[in-house]
Amino acid sequence: MLPCGAVLWRRLLRKRWVLGVVFGLSLVYFISSTFKQEERMVRDRNLLQVQEHEQPIMWKVKFSSGNSSQLSNQCRNSVQGKLLITDELGYICERRDLLVNGCCNVNVPSTRLYSCDSCLPNGCCSVYEYCVSCCLQPSKQHLLERFLNRAAIAFQNLFMAVEDHFELCLAKCRTSSQSVQHENTYRDPIAKYCYGEYPPELLPV
Repeated sequence: MLPCGAVLWRRLLRKRWVLGVVFGLSLVYFISSTFKQEERMVRDRNLLQVQEHEQPIMWKVKFSSGNSSQLSNQCRNSVQGKLLITDELGYICERRDLLVNGCCNVNVPSTRLYSCDSCLPNGCCSVYEYCVSCCLQPSKQHLLERFLNRAAIAFQNLFMAVEDHFELCLAKCRTSSQSVQHENTYRDPIAKYCYGEYPPELLPV
């Protein structure tokens, strides 16, 4: 035999007005939740706009000719290249011509300073190490500063981590979402390493 409470509950559920009240309360809860979520989205959007226009990003990048590693006769370099390496002074050399201190051997004829070989006028290059070397030219400082000032909030985490010109060029020349279209195709499959302000032109679909 069913408990008295269960019987009363079943009888109440059979009443149309009870179902109407339950439906009405559910509808009110759904509408209020939707409005609250929309208010939060608007508030967050407004906050981002305020940060973007009134509080510019404080980039840490230093464009200085003397880095601490240079003073100790040591060089950071691009590390990953199988054939070519670019050091933080802007020299590009063959990996076999890299000195034990991490710097390129400047006495080797093939070592080049601030070389833009394989790079196009738009700042995109087909070889990563040439992209870094070209980007390290002192004359590129203003271009890079303009890029940082225009950089979207989406790139803030990437570029706020760099501390000087060399680290910025390493990060800027790496392929990123700016280098691809449709998420899986390079905008320019040949010159895909870019230090310039703008990504490569979109290829026709």
